[in-house]
Amino acid sequence: MLDFNGLIVLPWWGYVLAALGLTHVTIASVTIFLHRHQAHRALDLHPVASHFFRFWLWLTTGMVTREWAAVHRKHHARCETPDDPHSPQVKGVWTVLFNGVGLYRAACARSEDIEKFGHGTPDDWIERSLYARYNGRGVVLMLFVDLLLFGLAGLGVWAVQMIWIPLFAAGVINGIGHFWGYRNFECEDASTNIVPWGILIGGEELHNNHHTFGTSARLSYKWYEFDIGWMYIRMLESVGLATVRKVAPRLLCDDGHTQLDPERLQAIIANRYALAARFARELAGACQDELKRLRQTLPGLPTSRMASKLKVWLKQEEKDTPADERAELARLLENSQMLKTVYTMRQELSRVWARSSLTRDQLLQELQDWCSRAEASGIAALARFSRDLRQVAMA
Repeated sequence: MLDFNGLIVLPWWGYVLAALGLTHVTIASVTIFLHRHQAHRALDLHPVASHFFRFWLWLTTGMVTREWAAVHRKHHARCETPDDPHSPQVKGVWTVLFNGVGLYRAACARSEDIEKFGHGTPDDWIERSLYARYNGRGVVLMLFVDLLLFGLAGLGVWAVQMIWIPLFAAGVINGIGHFWGYRNFECEDASTNIVPWGILIGGEELHNNHHTFGTSARLSYKWYEFDIGWMYIRMLESVGLATVRKVAPRLLCDDGHTQLDPERLQAIIANRYALAARFARELAGACQDELKRLRQTLPGLPTSRMASKLKVWLKQEEKDTPADERAELARLLENSQMLKTVYTMRQELSRVWARSSLTRDQLLQELQDWCSRAEASGIAALARFSRDLRQVAMA
């Protein structure tokens, strides 16, 4: 017989665990199904897994797959511009953090964007007749289920389920994930990795990695980063419920090959952001030594403050350097031929892999010329990087 406590009676901490556990299923559904599978096609899902995620998201979020995918794809296509549905760089971080749901709904109301960016999403009978048509009914049904299972405590369980995605996905990821954190790669937007361990939001915390390699099913990149969504995908793959289509490319070193060829060129272009980060890392020691020398010869130059900035300047393209830092960078380069050479070579390398109008043979010739000049520069770290560049191969 049903009593006031519902069908399942738990201690207080049991209800907390139940709420977090049920919410975590929703998080996994968003990151695996909506994000990596639907929006980016980074993996294929078995119909059983796909429909479970669709059904669960209908119960716990009321979000329509086509709308979610369209809004997210537009975010990538228009990132950090006035057309971005939720850029904190444009709209302000507090607006995105606390009104992410409002921004999402406003984006969903633009039918022309849904039509343009929402292609390839489910359009079967149950989607048209239930999930999209009655997208608000699922969350009401979830409320009754929670009350039936947990009694009045189910109201709290349901509230946690309802608030988690709007707060953490629409607010934290879209807001803080483009405003605060660390960056492995200086990609062309302001995306950041909030923390290296993607657990609370299913791996979405690794947002800079995702924006750098948008079609990768794995969001972690460094050895110390953890993406729990990727762990779930591998578990689904092991039982035949998922097939990974693409992950971020990795570089290998082919010690037996020192000549640039089309294969090496392809590996370099595909890993340009990773190579830019490696350039900054491998030249860091030589640049720090030069800054120490400048500190002794030019005590008025604020080299201590410039040291941390130089690491970022060497990662990014010149156009991405903030306007208020360009004068500081120019002053530093005016006082050091060594740093000027390193920085100029870094920018020239970007121009090599950005010249899509050139033929493959022309790109190879420009890259060969870059390597020859790097190795003749007299800067040991730069010459070493060039020799390593000749040996890269795609994993």
